[in-house]
Amino acid sequence: MFVWICPICEIISQTRFNEEEEIESRCDSNQVKMEMNSGLTFLNKDTDDQMVISGYRVNKVRRWMVYVGYLLTGGILPLVLYWCPHWYIKCTHTVTQLSEATKVVLKDQYEQWFVAEVVLVTKDGTRVKIIRPTPAFSFSKRRRKATADILLTGHDENLMRYFVVKKVKYCWNNESQEFEKLKGLENNMTCSQLHALQGLSATEQCRRRITYGANSIAVHVKPVVHLLFKEILSPFYVFQAFSASVWFSDEYEIYASCIVFLSTLSIIVSIYQTRKMQRALKNTIQSSTVVSVCRENNEFVDIHSDDLVPGDIIEIPRRGCNMQCDAVLLTGNCIVNESMLTGESVPITKTPLPNPGGHEEEDSDVKFSMKEHSKHVLFCGTQVIQTRFYGNQKVKALVIRTGFSTSKGDLVRSIMYPKPADFKFERDTYIFVGVLAIIAGFGFIYSIVLEVRNGEDTSDIILHALDIITIAVPPALPAALTVGIVFAQQRLKNLKIYCISPRCINVCGGINAVCFDKTGTLTEDGLMMQGVVPANDSSFEDEVLDPSFLKANPLLVGMATCHSLTIIEGSITGDPLDVIMFNSIGWVLEEPGEEESRFDMMVPTVVYPSTSPLKFKDDLQYGVIRQFTFSSALQRMSVVARNLNGQSFELYTKGAPEMIASLCKQETVPPDFHEKLMSYTQHGYRVIAMAWKELPSKINYVKVQRIQREQVEKDLIFLGLIVMENKLKPETTPVINELREANIRCIMVTGDNVLTAVSVARECRMVDTADQIIVVEAAVSKDSKPMLNFVYADDKTKPVEEVKSGESGSLIQIEELDQVFHFAVEGRSWAVLQKHYPEILPKIAVKGTVFARMSPEQKGQLVELLQELGYYVGMCGDGANDCGALKMAHAGISLSEAEASVASPFTSKVPNVKCVPNVIRQGRAALVTSYGIFKYMACYSLTQFVSVSILYYISASLTDPEFLYIDLFLLSTLSITFGRTDPYPELAKEPPPISLTSIFPIMSLVLQMLIQTAAQTFCFLHIKSQPWFEPFVENPDDNYWSYENTAVFSMSAYQYIILAITFSKGFPYRRNMFTNYWFLVNVVVCVLVTLWVTIYPEPKGFQEVMELRSPESISYRLLYVGIAAANFLLSVLIETYFLDNPYLRNRWSRFVDRCLRHTEVKYKTIEREIIEAPDWPPIDKTAEGVANGYMRLDSMNSIQGVNIYHPSDSESDIKSLTSVSSQKVATNTHRNCVDKSAFNQGSLPCIVQNSKDTTSLRQTRKSRTLSESAVDNAEGTTNDDILLSDEITSLAHARSRDKVSNSSSAIPLIDPPPGRKKTFGSQEDTKIC
Repeated sequence: MFVWICPICEIISQTRFNEEEEIESRCDSNQVKMEMNSGLTFLNKDTDDQMVISGYRVNKVRRWMVYVGYLLTGGILPLVLYWCPHWYIKCTHTVTQLSEATKVVLKDQYEQWFVAEVVLVTKDGTRVKIIRPTPAFSFSKRRRKATADILLTGHDENLMRYFVVKKVKYCWNNESQEFEKLKGLENNMTCSQLHALQGLSATEQCRRRITYGANSIAVHVKPVVHLLFKEILSPFYVFQAFSASVWFSDEYEIYASCIVFLSTLSIIVSIYQTRKMQRALKNTIQSSTVVSVCRENNEFVDIHSDDLVPGDIIEIPRRGCNMQCDAVLLTGNCIVNESMLTGESVPITKTPLPNPGGHEEEDSDVKFSMKEHSKHVLFCGTQVIQTRFYGNQKVKALVIRTGFSTSKGDLVRSIMYPKPADFKFERDTYIFVGVLAIIAGFGFIYSIVLEVRNGEDTSDIILHALDIITIAVPPALPAALTVGIVFAQQRLKNLKIYCISPRCINVCGGINAVCFDKTGTLTEDGLMMQGVVPANDSSFEDEVLDPSFLKANPLLVGMATCHSLTIIEGSITGDPLDVIMFNSIGWVLEEPGEEESRFDMMVPTVVYPSTSPLKFKDDLQYGVIRQFTFSSALQRMSVVARNLNGQSFELYTKGAPEMIASLCKQETVPPDFHEKLMSYTQHGYRVIAMAWKELPSKINYVKVQRIQREQVEKDLIFLGLIVMENKLKPETTPVINELREANIRCIMVTGDNVLTAVSVARECRMVDTADQIIVVEAAVSKDSKPMLNFVYADDKTKPVEEVKSGESGSLIQIEELDQVFHFAVEGRSWAVLQKHYPEILPKIAVKGTVFARMSPEQKGQLVELLQELGYYVGMCGDGANDCGALKMAHAGISLSEAEASVASPFTSKVPNVKCVPNVIRQGRAALVTSYGIFKYMACYSLTQFVSVSILYYISASLTDPEFLYIDLFLLSTLSITFGRTDPYPELAKEPPPISLTSIFPIMSLVLQMLIQTAAQTFCFLHIKSQPWFEPFVENPDDNYWSYENTAVFSMSAYQYIILAITFSKGFPYRRNMFTNYWFLVNVVVCVLVTLWVTIYPEPKGFQEVMELRSPESISYRLLYVGIAAANFLLSVLIETYFLDNPYLRNRWSRFVDRCLRHTEVKYKTIEREIIEAPDWPPIDKTAEGVANGYMRLDSMNSIQGVNIYHPSDSESDIKSLTSVSSQKVATNTHRNCVDKSAFNQGSLPCIVQNSKDTTSLRQTRKSRTLSESAVDNAEGTTNDDILLSDEITSLAHARSRDKVSNSSSAIPLIDPPPGRKKTFGSQEDTKIC
């Protein structure tokens, strides 16, 4: 009844529809690494898509030998070569050079094989065939009709050789003598060259269309006939057909007919599901339209989007469109929704690609880069909402990539060719099936020997020998393993969690590490305006909680103008941070004129007060003249604005606080800038800074439009800080606590600032209050020497403080001697670690909890590294920049319904992290169910194998009605209801076992089979010793009516029920068996019916149908019940109290770890090495804080001109950093502390016991550092420098607030931001400076 379940689940989970034949080979990964270093030929060398490639050409002799093998093997060899197409190529072709190959065989890094045909075409698209020189050759008419024959006499420039694999075309390069990936115009082109390109002629476009192919991301819906043969020829159905043929030949028609019927129904449903999914994917992905293309005479013509080629210049419609290719914007601006790629429905303004062609200096021209110039690229699949242009000028874009080479094409390819999930449980099932096949082989030989000894006919010998194979290897095993998955998928659906890859559900049961995105996942999507901290006369004023009450000053005007907001369909849209900032001041934004032609206006955007209490609104009308859009590399955006009643232009800049401060005049930056900044960032607030300046009067409107931002973004006047809060979702902390209680590692992977991420990690209890966080700083110095430092994010020297219970309220200081530490890493440091410290990176990954400023690629790299270390990794994100990691993880859970999340196995309709424990809980239940069902099915087949083997000894067997009773009534019903047990509500501290080849599963199967074999053998021998026993007499009618048959069948019938109960385990991963009412009722019915069949099989007609020869004595029949009861007790006791005994399991695990260290997973080995090396990371005596470390890293990276930040492209990810420029530190000579020895300043308190302890405190402060070249030497350093370094260190080391605790005794160790409540315990000798 359940044979149809497996194909349906496989089809639902199938997301790749590749045209090339593919086979996965489960080999040791070390073999691949050896091959990568063995001098083989590689495709895409040193890239993520590197593949080993081999060339072949046909060998007629080998091909004919294979055809002979087809006949000799009776069709087995063709099936094997169909399942392994690369074997077919190796058997029928000869290895040759790639320059002469007609077929190529490729193996990727995941051990997947691909076969592709090398195609030779002329530049006009005619396929040709190479004829090699021979003494005599001729052209037949038939050949000339099919293709053009070319005599190979040398290289022909008019010919193109290529093959296609994974939807990517690779062309032959005659110069390098290798196949290279066909690329568009994105490589080796400068910006001025792109601007210089003109429209293509029709002839040139046709030639490029032949080269690049159609501009279509085609997902083909395969014909029914193709799918039918593919299903029938799969190994599962081939074995089903083999088994059914044997059963029909053995006159076991009823069960064979049921199998054929269910298999046919399964194939029909599979084909329907496959075509339905292919059509759904095609409808989602494939799209086309008519576009206007510029020809060589600058005339625009309309063509179909499928005909676009790189080099075409297209017009972007005024009312917007859906992009069908990747194109770089040449003229005009576009407002684009990139939710398909990023998951964020935030309109983004795309500006024209800079054209440095007018500059005389050659250095002014730069090479085009898709990453660096992404602000000027319209990506395929994104929606252009509207365009903006000057006058009648067209908005033009240059096509640079088409088809599967586009950004959308890459996404679709990742869906069609995902990384194969390598799950140990699945691999072990193949091993066990192989063991069953070996047992079947012994049974095959055993039956032949017995049949030959008994003088049976040859046909009977073959039939019985094949029949025992179908018994030892159950055909229904793959279907039975999906039962738990099907029920788990339904339960997830009830929780509003939808799964498109059901095979990942079992994998979720082994998850022991979960990566979380921060914004939108752990925290709320929206921001809240916390307040504004104005700065005036080089000092901060009091915090203004409501920005609408700000005085009319440049800070207010900056908040009103410095943004990228626009009006679309009557509402203000743009970056969420900008929207909240603008709405908080109560101003009005207007864009005069038609939306698409606002560039005709001298002032396209006007803002003025509305609901604010300000008077003289007319004097505060400002127009935004020009925008310098936000740049993740520059960490800022700027606008040029002008008071409509004024004469001069003003520049307003906002961005990362330390970046803005570095652009300001140092005398305008408050001395306590960093203390104020860290007082907010360490509380998890988002902070951006604002600055301005008045431009010289000689700059007019035309110069404003042409001036470079570097010319004006300097010598600014610091205005203040804008503080926003991103609150945790209420479900976050309980979920993190639940996961940590279950020993599931929680990791934060975000694009946020590291201190903000650390604060959120503490607040949600991802990091305990007493744990230390060590920030990993890595950079390359100006002399190209890498450097790695470990710096405490908090003040290590401060002990943990708790309030003593009682009325005194005095503080008790507790020093943690063996403190747990976590690493926090930024994306810039991650990149350096990957390149220069690969041996350190695994340790960072094992102990890392906060990974900040991570780019989407780096998120995927982290997930892949964790998998290599042995973790089963889950990833939870909201779809924004998380798609790569979601696809890479063992189980990706998307909280977004955006199109980009279609590749994520799980999608939660409820956008919070409660889905994570739910998925793990259901995964554990499904895994334990599959685990139990596999053991049940293995024991079922072996039990039946034992029964048949015993009866074969007397030339008998089970009757067809007995087989039907076992297979249909007992096995089918029990295996289905077995999986309906719900998961246990609490997550256990240990994940369920995922290995079937460990000692306990093997012992379980062996001991259980010894019990079953002993019981059946006892019944078989005991009945033969009875005085009324009559031995079985072999007869030509194959009538197996006998006492021996009844004894073996009666005992085995009870054993199938006993095994189902024994393996149906509950706590700690599933609820108790008695909560599964379907299974409970099923067991009761099976027991009652079996009692009736074995004890009192009346009426007599039923006994004749079952072909039972029951003993005359009822008391003897009850003996079977007694033996079954003893069998039940023994099986349950061994399984529950011996094999599942926690003490024995722990002792055995420790013994294995001691004896077989090489079998230990990598991350456990690394954890042990870290514990055994207490001096790692190494300790240096220099006293540096995290802020000083950032200053050093920033200065080193800025010298090389390297982009050291890796935020997302959205400006809402601008967070405060804690780096400080050396110039500002040098000029910071004002001390507000009463006692300099306390090395603190501003409003941050430094809690010490007395003043004389501060010197020793400073001397004992340590920072962990590992470096190839010391950065800070003691020589040449003045006392003032040391004091200043200590001062910054103390500020950076201020501990995060203990607000995460619900206890009223929690004490914040730093001041909360101004206006917040301050609470300190009383202590007489405590000094606050």
